[in-house]
Amino acid sequence: MTRSKRMQPVQHVARGREQDAMHQLGQSQQHLNAQLARLEELRGYHEQYTRDFAASGESGLDVTRLRDYRVFLNRLGEAIRQQEALVANYRHQHEQSRQQWVESRSHSQAINKVVERYQAQEHRQQEQREQREQDERSQRPPRK
Repeated sequence: MTRSKRMQPVQHVARGREQDAMHQLGQSQQHLNAQLARLEELRGYHEQYTRDFAASGESGLDVTRLRDYRVFLNRLGEAIRQQEALVANYRHQHEQSRQQWVESRSHSQAINKVVERYQAQEHRQQEQREQREQDERSQRPPRK
């Protein structure tokens, strides 16, 4: 069995690991995008309620309603801070997934290059054998 054929299982495993890492990276990106969308949604709510609060303040608010607005805006602000922390965590996880994919891709490419080098070497050896055989045949006396 040739060296290139012996390396095929290794090549297959490396390719599978690269595909798994790529799949994980895709999932990580989806999760990050979902958390970013949620953060933007919360920020949008905060802006809207802040505008409503300002508009209501101009027309006058009773003390209870004013307090309720402030409590709600504080809670919304806290939810935004928590979501920002969650986004930071997802970004970190995504970067780790990306790094894992880069490493597995590099490993897979390195194995592919080794296999290609082995195949090229085997091809050259085969051509040399064929050339030697052809040379030997050409040097034999013709049959009668």
